[in-house]
Amino acid sequence: MSISVGMVGLGMFGPSFIQSFKAHPDVHRLALCDLQSDRLSKWAKQFQISETYPSLDAICQSDLDALVIITQHWMHAPQAVQAMESGKHVYTAVPAAVSLDECEKLVRTVERTGMIYMNGETSYFRPEAVFCRQKAAAGAFGEFVHCRAEYFHDMSHGLYNVAKNRWGKQWGRDKSGAIPMHYPTHSVAFPVSVMKAHATSVSAQGYVYPNDDWFRQDTIHQNPFSNEVGLFTMSNGATMQICEFRRIGHPGCERASGIYGTEASFEQNLAGKVWADKHGHQTVQPPQIHGDLPEALAADLGGHGGSHAYLVHEFVDAVNRQRLPSLNVWEAVRYCAPGLVAHQSALCNGELLPIPDWGDAPGQ
Repeated sequence: MSISVGMVGLGMFGPSFIQSFKAHPDVHRLALCDLQSDRLSKWAKQFQISETYPSLDAICQSDLDALVIITQHWMHAPQAVQAMESGKHVYTAVPAAVSLDECEKLVRTVERTGMIYMNGETSYFRPEAVFCRQKAAAGAFGEFVHCRAEYFHDMSHGLYNVAKNRWGKQWGRDKSGAIPMHYPTHSVAFPVSVMKAHATSVSAQGYVYPNDDWFRQDTIHQNPFSNEVGLFTMSNGATMQICEFRRIGHPGCERASGIYGTEASFEQNLAGKVWADKHGHQTVQPPQIHGDLPEALAADLGGHGGSHAYLVHEFVDAVNRQRLPSLNVWEAVRYCAPGLVAHQSALCNGELLPIPDWGDAPGQ
């Protein structure tokens, strides 16, 4: 069996996935969709794809099996809902949602329509995340105590252009200053997926960069914080610290800097990765090939630590076999809801706030 796929959104990130979907042996038909006709024709010509659509409305009316939505992050949830209601299985880039109401609607739409939804969180398939999940499954950590994870991405590393490209002709000074904790999934995915636990409450603080002309309260985001730190309680009794920094003298990272258990721990920094227990430690190098992949995808794993090929295969295989993907909607909201509540806590000077949860995926 094989499936047909439509890719929606061909901006800065979407085209990096075209080749992987085209090369997948279980995708027999690939279509492209974008509002900008020149961009649509450019990528269709480059990848020799004849089927194109000028809008989400148009591609939702097609007979394609599934849509891959890689548009502006504030559009992911409403566009996913529209696609699922039109009978399409859906993959969206991260984050899954930008509000708790959107989390609710996503989960309920999956439950009501029965369509498959998957979120494209790259950190889930990074080699160190897979390594730690394997250790956890073997009981090597013992009981989990604490996890630290961070997404360090200084604004000078391309983020100004990303913001302006996302808004296009609508860009203006009032659009700057996006909220760091509203894009927390690259960090939160590590502890949540490894511990198989979800955040239950948070106390967070924000950092205000002196005389910041980007993160300001007079924008649509009303956000003064360039950096946000959250301390979370988890459903398994452990704690989790998440750092989302956009003003930092650092080359950048998406990492679990520490996952600590009563029997063993994992640490990661710029110098490398370490597995430790009560008797000592050793440097480890988790392999980039860590699961079955079609040969064509294994030859080019793609970006974000080689996660792209695994994301593509997981979605295609889930739709083709009509199974629940690992990054299902119940997992996805556990990656973004903690950050949404953390920002509210930071605005309230660290007030401890509860984090809603939508339960485990069916059968888990």
